[in-house]
Amino acid sequence: MTKLRSIPFLMLLLCSPSTALAAAAAPVRVNIGAASVSSSMLSLWAAQEQGLFAKHGIDAQLILIRGGSTLVASLVTGEIQLAFTSGVSVLGAAAQGVDVKMLTSISSRVSWKLVANPQIKTAAELRGKRFGVQSIVGSTWMYAMLALEQLGLEPKRDNISFLPIGDAVTIGHSLEAGRIDAAVLDPPLSRRLTGKGFSQLVDLAKTNASFPGLGVGVTRNYLDQQPTTLEKVVTALTEGLAFAQLPANKPVVLKILMKHLRVTDSVVAEDGYQDHLSTLNRKPYPSLDGLRSAQRLMAQQNPKIATLKVEELVDARFVRKLDESGFIDRLYGGQR
Repeated sequence: MTKLRSIPFLMLLLCSPSTALAAAAAPVRVNIGAASVSSSMLSLWAAQEQGLFAKHGIDAQLILIRGGSTLVASLVTGEIQLAFTSGVSVLGAAAQGVDVKMLTSISSRVSWKLVANPQIKTAAELRGKRFGVQSIVGSTWMYAMLALEQLGLEPKRDNISFLPIGDAVTIGHSLEAGRIDAAVLDPPLSRRLTGKGFSQLVDLAKTNASFPGLGVGVTRNYLDQQPTTLEKVVTALTEGLAFAQLPANKPVVLKILMKHLRVTDSVVAEDGYQDHLSTLNRKPYPSLDGLRSAQRLMAQQNPKIATLKVEELVDARFVRKLDESGFIDRLYGGQR
């Protein structure tokens, strides 16, 4: 009888406004994986550290999972719900039969630089040399391939080898220590090395090379089940992208960049930041041109990738909604 009398009280408690509001306000836990540490992660770091995910009701956990293939495997198993990745991982997953979509892309151009040890001054001197990459057919490998194309070099013909070493920070240390001869590095890391006398042979930001910048990759299953959550994540990341680009935020953004890349020289960080800014999109639509460029390079190692229809690998609904509502333009306050 006592238990029966308590039922109306429990129902009243559960239906009270304060309880309902608390339940509605509970943040959604989302694990976001990334395969490496580079300046391209800036908008993600900004969204996390400036509380933009929390603002939109997302409890974002950023997880470093080294290597694109491992990142995709974690996405498929549900260890992570989203991958902050380039189109490389999306193309690779699709070629393996995984139904995956790219929702955003921070850029369609590359700001990375080909840097070599101080004794190498010309393209010809790269023949027979060792390049450091994170993985074969990963983003760093493709940046290297794009840079070599600019120099008229071909790895097989010119006996250029690729050594999987680690993320960009680790590659930079390996180049400085002489364990490799050259690498394509992101702006802050390349600036640090050129300041020590290392040679810069290609600046991809000054070429017409197209490549899909980092963005949200997700399985079709999660997209169908959690569209509201994904809309919130895309909104927070779009705000993070704007935060990173607004001049008033530069002091904070530089601190974020220096902390994550372990760069202590503020001048180097400033130069790298400016290089990175030059390639960023304001509206993070998935980059079809970038995906096609990555597809062309990846097909050299896996012909199956050439058969993929890149248009079927993107879903721009959330960015388009933000754009058409005027939300993105308001983030920049009319600045150009």
